Formats: sequence, structure tokens, C-alpha cells
Amino acid sequence: MFTRRDITFEDAEIKVSKSGKGVFSGYASVFGGVDSYDDSIMKGAYNEVIDSVMKGSARMPKMFVNHKSYEVPVGKWTKMYEDDKGLFMEGEFTPGNPQSEVIKAAMQHGTVDGLSIGFRVGDYEIIETGGEKLRLIKSVSELPEVSIVTFPADDSARIDLASVKSSLEQITNIKDFESFLRDAGGFSRALATATASRAKSLFSQSESESLEMPEELKREILRNYLSTRTL
Repeated sequence: MFTRRDITFEDAEIKVSKSGKGVFSGYASVFGGVDSYDDSIMKGAYNEVIDSVMKGSARMPKMFVNHKSYEVPVGKWTKMYEDDKGLFMEGEFTPGNPQSEVIKAAMQHGTVDGLSIGFRVGDYEIIETGGEKLRLIKSVSELPEVSIVTFPADDSARIDLASVKSSLEQITNIKDFESFLRDAGGFSRALATATASRAKSLFSQSESESLEMPEELKREILRNYLSTRTL
């Protein structure tokens, strides 16, 4: 499932070159922290993606603004590697693109707040610590975009219902459903718990059995998405 994770410019340590060429760098993701979805990305998680890009079997992530993938990218990412802190990236704005000049000026003035990665989770492990379940993301299988975002803390509330419906169709067992709830950007922890509780009353098979998502539950999840949409 496609997931988004945000980081503020402060945590990203964004630095804009003073050369006037529109070059900037910083961290698109930081290792070891625990986000609001109880996810923690481990060092080495991006090695598969980086290796694919280096070999030419995958493209460098696209640079959009606020995940608007239907618009022309405002620039391109030119460098990507892991260090002890996280996923470090360097990029440059497209010369002659008016939108690029606007975003560059906004970054220099501090009126845009962060970066947001769009990715697919590969390998992960669920552990329990302090009475809470934590998902350790060991690998990222795809990283199609790294966006510059205006509201990094809230951008995950932007809902693509077509994507939601597509993800729902892929759910065939309880484990898939739990992963869906964790990846759903519009779900608070309380709402995720309430939805999971509702699901248990509708599912009659065990975790090992295949099942089809009930239409009633699909409608309820979509209603929950709409109720949490704030942007």
C-alpha cells in the first residue's frame, strides 16, 4: 500500500545553496524515531531503493509540491544516500519554471514547512514496547516521490478516495486489514482502534483464512476518511 510520511524542515535540516542556482539538500526521512502511526523506519530501509536507482532499474523520486503528481515537477532530485541519521537527498529547481521560482522563494523565506515521502513498505516487524505495538519498517520497496509540502504535519489528511478504494480491494485477511489501518493517513489512533473493533464483529474467519471485505465495512471506512479530511 502507498504510504506518506512527513518531516519538518527543522528535522530535515534543509539547506539552500546561496549560489543562486536553486540547489538545496536535507533529510527526507530520519531513522529511529516513532511517528504518530507508531512506525519507526530503521537504518538500511532505503538500501533496496537506492540500489535500484543506481543500477537504473528504478527512477530517482520525483519532486512535486504537496504530492500533486498530475502537475509538472518543480525540480529534480540529483543525489540520494543513507547515513547514520537518515535518507539524505540533494535536489535542484528547474530553471525557467515559474512555479519553481515561487517554491524556491518560499523555502528561502521559510513559508513552506517540510518534505513528505511517498513510498511502499517492504519488510517490517511488529514489536511490543511499553504496552504499545510498534511497527519497525526494515525496508522500503518503492519511493516514487519526495514532495515539498506546505503543511507537513497535516498533509496526510489529504485523501485520494480512488487510492483508498483500490487498497480496500487488495485486503484479503486480517493482517492486510491491520496494515491498511496503519498506513491510512486520515486515521487517528482512536479511530483506527474503533474501526478495527467494528471489523472484528463483521469478520467470521480466523486470521489464517481468506476473506472478502464486507461492503458495509468498506462504506464505513470511506465515511471515516471523509470525516477526518481537514484540508
